Amino acid sequence: MRLLCTYLILGQKTSMRAIGCCLVIIAGFLLGVDQEDASGTLSVVGVVYGVLASLCVALNAIYTQSTLPIVGDSIWRLTMYNNLNALVLFLPLMLFSGELGEVMFFPRLFNVTFWMWMSLSGIFGFAMGYVTGWQIQATSALTHNISGTAKAAAQTVMAVIYFSEIKTFMWWVSNVIVLLGSAAYTYVRKQEMDKKAVIMKSADRKPLMSTKVEDDRDLV
Repeated sequence: MRLLCTYLILGQKTSMRAIGCCLVIIAGFLLGVDQEDASGTLSVVGVVYGVLASLCVALNAIYTQSTLPIVGDSIWRLTMYNNLNALVLFLPLMLFSGELGEVMFFPRLFNVTFWMWMSLSGIFGFAMGYVTGWQIQATSALTHNISGTAKAAAQTVMAVIYFSEIKTFMWWVSNVIVLLGSAAYTYVRKQEMDKKAVIMKSADRKPLMSTKVEDDRDLV
């Protein structure tokens, strides 16, 4: 889905090696879904919402990458616009959902501790938005999505270990496959970016007078 959206919206092609790594990640996820189904904990509604959430995350990264040139490749400016848009969009949503009245009668509305934690969460939210845009700018929308997938898989494994949950052997295999596929994608993309950097560096070192010298030789 992410590969398709990247190609259709941004017009960017992905190398076969990177696509192979993505297929490994997809296989790991499918195996994990199969294990959830076998254990009786699979929710169809949960799967649907998960797919929609994945689509929204992919589109957010893709449109972030396509919007950056419009704001002069400035992450600060893009983050500011995102926060201003969110402020405007959430006000009518709060009004129509009745949450505005809940806020007015909230018992801790003027509590200093409450606003301290709210401000801290806002700072972290702003920082996450900035770092997300920075990562997309430095790499690509697809790479950002793959890193998010690896993070989610790692967090899932750590949570299962922390809460001492019992999972099947194949469940562990599925998460290992996802993590290995993500690591392989990272390695492949690093090689591709290093190769691209070398080509660009070689082009920058090309003598500016080479064309003129060749033209002069032709005239002689």
